[in-house]
Amino acid sequence: MTQGSFSRQQVAAITGLSARQLGYWRKTGLVVPSSRTAGGHARYSFTDLIALRTARRLLDAGVSLQRVRSCLRSLTGFLPTVDQPLAELSLVVTGDVVLVFHGERAFDALTGQEWVFPVAELVAEVEKLQRKLPEQGELFSAADDNEEKYA
Repeated sequence: MTQGSFSRQQVAAITGLSARQLGYWRKTGLVVPSSRTAGGHARYSFTDLIALRTARRLLDAGVSLQRVRSCLRSLTGFLPTVDQPLAELSLVVTGDVVLVFHGERAFDALTGQEWVFPVAELVAEVEKLQRKLPEQGELFSAADDNEEKYA
């Protein structure tokens, strides 16, 4: 992986963001440079570049800067061990929803509502029940009765 730090001009060239945007995002805390030179100049790490590129992609996808900030605030509440959500998480924009992929889960970045039905967990539960109740008829008889009622 690339080591070292990057100046504001280098970061602007790499990310396509203007120096003005970088300054505004730094001042407002969206993405803060990891370090500074002895003379006080900002230096961005490779991880900072990932965060900046992610923020830019969210904006390009039509997510407002205000919504990005709201998502980041929510994510730090849902996932307190994640220090840099823009660099550490996989984010996907679908319509007006920002989905977050973390571990084996996908959820709305603002509400925390899960978006993926864990089919593998259901399969494991069914298999566990089948081992406890060897006769399949016992396992599914109540479900079959309900299907007839609603047919």
